[in-house]
Amino acid sequence: MAFDSHLLSGAGSRSFANKSKPFPRKVLRNWDLRRRRSGIVAEIVECVPNFSEGRRKEIVDEIASSIASVPGVRVLDTEMDPDHNRSVITFIGDRAGVAEAALQGARTAVARIDMNQHRGAHPRVGALDVLPFVPILGVTMDDCVALARSVGKRIADELQVPVYLYEAAATRPDRKALPNLRRGEYEGLKVAIETNPDRKPDFGPSRLHPTAGACIVGARPVLIAWNVDLGTKDVGIAKRIAKAIRESDGGLPAVRAKGFELPDRGLVQVSMNMTDYQRTSLIQAFEAIRSLAAKEGVEIVEAGATQYFKLARFHREQILETRLWD
Repeated sequence: MAFDSHLLSGAGSRSFANKSKPFPRKVLRNWDLRRRRSGIVAEIVECVPNFSEGRRKEIVDEIASSIASVPGVRVLDTEMDPDHNRSVITFIGDRAGVAEAALQGARTAVARIDMNQHRGAHPRVGALDVLPFVPILGVTMDDCVALARSVGKRIADELQVPVYLYEAAATRPDRKALPNLRRGEYEGLKVAIETNPDRKPDFGPSRLHPTAGACIVGARPVLIAWNVDLGTKDVGIAKRIAKAIRESDGGLPAVRAKGFELPDRGLVQVSMNMTDYQRTSLIQAFEAIRSLAAKEGVEIVEAGATQYFKLARFHREQILETRLWD
């Protein structure tokens, strides 16, 4: 359910998708020119932290405010999902600003979220569950790897939260993929981190923080994350479809997927992370889900702003390129 670079979803747990093409070069050139004329060096890092709180707005607002308090950092979007009990805050800035904002967000989350009380549909290991840094303009992936490792070490040293590195920042091949690090979730990792040498964190103590758990920090390209809701209460259907389309089970390249129940809405959901939209397009993924759902006798719900993808309440302000010009 991550909300990422090219589209800032306002659809909550409803169907949503990221824009399926990279930043237009003209947009970036014009934005860069305007920044340079103003005497500011063009450098944009995006950060998309996922927090294990999606039901208490006051806490999510407090985390967002702590991030926004850092000079030069701009919060673009805050999303909450009560079914997943998870929130995602999207913000941008230069490397120094984003690093400090990420730390401030982590500090607030550690103080305000108790993982012993957390329940939700989405896999998680900590209060600040995932902290990815994404290069957008004037920075490289190597820059974001250095940023992830630096911030990860500070989180471990200053907050006593064990940190695992993933994707481009990973120190081991088996830790590159996020699902590998979330294996067993918070409850399972509580034991494994202390008893299994293979689960030793990259930074920090070999024990979970007593309330905040662990944190996964990394650097990666733009990731397209979207959810497709199905008109049934049978979560087994969503799980079968997710298994059929995800790459790890022989499905579509660069697609990760899980099936979830949305009990408050009487629906189920296929939640996807598309790690390379050039290998599998949104259309291919959507058509695969639609075909498999039809065989199960169910339909994709949420007829919304765009007819093809059935996005609910989509509007122009959800696109990052638009927000950069504000």
